[in-house]
Amino acid sequence: MAGPRTNGNAPCPRTRKMSVIAQDPSVKDPNGRGVLTMSLDVPFERLAPGPQGSRVHVIDYDVSNNTLYKPSREDHETDPYEDVRDRELLESDRNFHARNAYAIVMSTLARFEKALGRRAPFSFPGGGLYAGAAPGRGHVIKVAPHAFLEPNAFYSRRDEGLFFGYFTHEKETVFSCLSHDVIAHETTHSLLDGLRSRFMDPTSADQAAFHEGFADIVAILSVFEHKEVAEAAFKVKPEDGKIKAEDLQPEQLRTTFLTGLADQMGEALTKVRGSPLRNSANLEPAIDYLDRPEFKEEHRRGEVLVAAVLRSFLEVWRSRLLPIGLKEGQPIDRGRVVEEAAEAASHLLAMVIRAIDYAPPVDVHFSDFLSALLTADREIYPDDSKYNYRKILLETFESYGIKRPTDDGMWDPPETSLRCNHFDSLQRDPDEAFRFIWENHDKLNLNSDAYTYVPSVRPCIRVDVDGFILRETLVEYVQILDLKAGELPSEVKKPESMPDSEDVRLYGGGVLVFDEFGSLKFHVGSGVASKKQSERIEYRWERGTFHQRMNIRRFANLHRMRILGAGANSKERW
Repeated sequence: MAGPRTNGNAPCPRTRKMSVIAQDPSVKDPNGRGVLTMSLDVPFERLAPGPQGSRVHVIDYDVSNNTLYKPSREDHETDPYEDVRDRELLESDRNFHARNAYAIVMSTLARFEKALGRRAPFSFPGGGLYAGAAPGRGHVIKVAPHAFLEPNAFYSRRDEGLFFGYFTHEKETVFSCLSHDVIAHETTHSLLDGLRSRFMDPTSADQAAFHEGFADIVAILSVFEHKEVAEAAFKVKPEDGKIKAEDLQPEQLRTTFLTGLADQMGEALTKVRGSPLRNSANLEPAIDYLDRPEFKEEHRRGEVLVAAVLRSFLEVWRSRLLPIGLKEGQPIDRGRVVEEAAEAASHLLAMVIRAIDYAPPVDVHFSDFLSALLTADREIYPDDSKYNYRKILLETFESYGIKRPTDDGMWDPPETSLRCNHFDSLQRDPDEAFRFIWENHDKLNLNSDAYTYVPSVRPCIRVDVDGFILRETLVEYVQILDLKAGELPSEVKKPESMPDSEDVRLYGGGVLVFDEFGSLKFHVGSGVASKKQSERIEYRWERGTFHQRMNIRRFANLHRMRILGAGANSKERW
């Protein structure tokens, strides 16, 4: 346990050590000791049987055989699985399965909260499983490590939970709850839904692909930021503990490191994860991907976003190696190479998560995410000259056809200087935030006929490596406008086949970013009459989903499509 705090006269630990499988049971320890495991620092809390904590409740219910298994009652201050490497033992131990799922979900949640500088909410309302519970936002997500006999795993907002399947492959049982990146992927879906609930709506090709692409990015980087995995994935044979400079060139890193890890991932588990790492790592830059018909499909389109981040990761990694000998072509200590890989992954992961605060709440495009990435990082790290993260990201994204929306790629400050007169109240009160929006309606260029509401007000405190503190308040607002197709504003074009009498609902919205003094720094978003609406209407009209309500188990179907191949349509059995 690290960093004890005081609670009265008694020390209160901040974290507890919990052993987890580093990637999945097929990835072996490079020292030949069995399955590659690692110890996670998980936020310390009182654990009830399950384990059950303040944010995560593991419920081992199997719907396939209608069985509720006895919950794990272990609440050890020491780690009972610290030295266990035997694959057969770990795969047969249900208590370990429950602890593995709990630890990775909690670790992913903690990673989000550290990057955001505040608590990360879930999207579902409170009380769902309990009759008579008071309404409100749910605090606890349920996790079923053996939910069903099927090669699938998904997040469900309606069921307030994460569900992990298991299946038989070549006479052995494969458990998706033992795969680090599958758990991190599904947890990311739930957290992104809590931060931007309307990203679940497939209103455009980019937004339909964003949830999957973002979850893949977080899952992959969260695995890479651990040195144990980076070392196991690096297949170059070092001499005297050093790696040659020619083995650290971009192409060599891509083939030996990224696809090297993909090779080690269990072949059976590709039925769950769909090999996003291998596919994205092998996607060479091309500026026309997003215009190609095959990349209109959301899984393929999401791979473009993942590929841009992964290639940026490799370039940043190399830039971190330049000052320690790579520029001169000198061999570099293997441990230092792995350490810089983990540091690069950790920094990029924080950037990716923090970018959500600077992304519009509706109709997000890949270019919006690029600007959010760059702006969020500049606010906390004004000087990027050491490793050039932002320069590398901008160039790499553009090499995949993701264009910058502004000259420098970052969001511009508002043209009119606006200040909140009651900033202390605005930092916690949605009603005060709505009043600010009402009073500055015209200056914010909002539609006066649209219904407007404020779903969230989020103060946050972020700290960089030098101790610099950035205080911001983020106000999210949404606008909804119902009208007939023949009444659409001149800026919005309807499809030719759409009759004028068709009912149309337009969504708009934005994020207001206030500094610590109550001045508006950024207004990020688009109105209900923006040009984006034409693309949104055409996309849904052509797909035949214009009036279709959002599928509440969309991720179950999305992941099944990834397993069976794009275009497959299977009835959800849950």
